[in-house]
Parts: sequence; structure tokens; C-alpha cells
Amino acid sequence: MKTKILLVGIDGLILKTALDSGRAPVLQSLRDKGYFSELTVDAPTYSGPGWSTLLTGSTHAQHQVTDNRFIGHALLHRPDLLSRAFYQDQSTRTFAAAGWPPIVDPTGLGPIIHERREQQLAYQHRVIVRDGETYGYQRIDSEIADATCYAMEKFGPDVSFVYFCDADEAGHAYGVLGDQYLSAIERIDHYLHRLISLLDARVQQEAEKWLLVVTTDHGHIDEGGHGGDSPQEKASFVIAVGMGRDNPHWPAAIAPEELTPLLLGERS
Repeated sequence: MKTKILLVGIDGLILKTALDSGRAPVLQSLRDKGYFSELTVDAPTYSGPGWSTLLTGSTHAQHQVTDNRFIGHALLHRPDLLSRAFYQDQSTRTFAAAGWPPIVDPTGLGPIIHERREQQLAYQHRVIVRDGETYGYQRIDSEIADATCYAMEKFGPDVSFVYFCDADEAGHAYGVLGDQYLSAIERIDHYLHRLISLLDARVQQEAEKWLLVVTTDHGHIDEGGHGGDSPQEKASFVIAVGMGRDNPHWPAAIAPEELTPLLLGERS
């Protein structure tokens, strides 16, 4: 049985802040028992180029996303993790859920994750699109978590990506040193707990093998904001925990564009 992959993207998460606060016990547990590597993302440290690199396995020069406007991007020629998994094995069922439209919404900027309409019509590719920019990410992340939990419980897709942006929104509005940022991290940590419980149940009941992976696209300066090349803005990480299988045996240090190829290797 092939390993199923759930990649969780937490936008703008400073892992050290989350763990030092004591308010992210699930993240702490995953960090303690899983594979861990610090990542250094390239500047400019915006979500557009950051997620484009992590989700397509491409450098900034290759995907040509330079900011959050996506002008002149080459994403059509840089297929994402879910698409590449399907091209490897056309029985693969994929799922994506995000509240930042450029990741998944074909009617706007991007999207980073290809629409693959034929697979959607065949129920092999399910996409949940929400608009956190309009309705706020605290509300939208909760909806994304509910939709993803439903998908994990009912369908158990083979390769999935779920995206949370509440922490990044709080960081922009209030900085990353206060309670608002930590409260957002606490909420996301609870979503992780719900997802892990469902994956555990699938491992026990269906004898499935899962790889749960958590990463971020960039950090923040203390007062909130990113885009520059300071170490805190360029700080990212990868945590990968095997469930029903061993942790992955990846190199101790990896580059952001190596994550997607490594994940595809776990499916082969």
C-alpha cells in the first residue's frame, strides 16, 4: 500500500515562537517525534513565491512568481505536488483546501495548484476554495479545517494540501510578540489535533500508511510583516511524521524546492 500524504501549510509561522510559547503542544509533539529540518526561503519572502516553490519544487527563477500579484508567472509549466502525484499514477486521488485564493482558485491569480477540471469531474481531485482576504482568516481557517476533516474521514485522499493563514493575518495586524499571534497559533494547533486524530483512526481501521508534513512559507519581523531578507523572514521548516510507517529518511538539510520531489519519492 502506498503512503498517503497530508501536507499542512501554516502561513507566516515562526516555529520557535510557537514552541517557546507552550501554546502549540501538537506542533511540539510532531517536532519531537518526527523528521525535522530548518529551511531558508529565498527573498522576496512573500507568500506567492514561497508557496510556489514549496508546492511545485521550483526555484523562484523557474516559476517566475516574484510577489503576490503573480504577474508573468510560469506556473502552467511548473505542475504542483498534487498534479505531479497524479501524473505519476493516474489512480491517485488528490485534495486541496485553502482560504488564500491564489493557491487554489482558478478564477483569480495563479492558481499554484492546477485546476485539473477533468479529474474534478471524475471525483479524483477535490478542491475547497474560500476567501480569507474578504471574510478574515480566523473564520475561513475554521471552515477549511472542517472541510479537510470531512475529506480525511470520508475519503482519505492519497495526496492532500491544506492551508491555514490565521497566524499570518494576526502577525500582520498585531506583530508576532503579542497574544493575538499566539492565539492564532493555538487555534491552528487545535486543527492539527483534529486532523491527526482522523489519520490515526484511518491507520487503525484501514491499515493505511500516512505521512503528515507541516511547513511554512516565511516568517515575520517582530512588528509584523515580511518580504525582506532578514533571517527571521527567511526562516521556514519541515516536520514530517510517519503514521503507520516510519518517519522519512531525508537529508538533514534540504532546500525549499526539494520538498515536493522528496514527497513524491515517498509515494513511489
